[in-house]
Amino acid sequence: MIKIYGMPTCPDCAYLENQIAGNDNYEFIDIGTHVKLLKEFLSIRDNNPIFDELKKEGKAGIPCFILKDKTVTLVAEEAGLKSRPIEEE
Repeated sequence: MIKIYGMPTCPDCAYLENQIAGNDNYEFIDIGTHVKLLKEFLSIRDNNPIFDELKKEGKAGIPCFILKDKTVTLVAEEAGLKSRPIEEE
């Protein structure tokens, strides 16, 4: 199962939630529902260098994907999903 750490109030996360609805291959973990889940995510974020640039920019680093082989990625396509299209200004 692929875990996705995020929050429904994040547009990128909400876009993914719609894609995985009813799909048992994915688990969406809403880090805003309980401090335990937030700490779980922060432990991943604080100990993985893929978050270093995001943290410098003041970004949270969600959505975050934990693949079946325990690889951590921030790329939806690596988890078999589609990223939210970038809106034109």
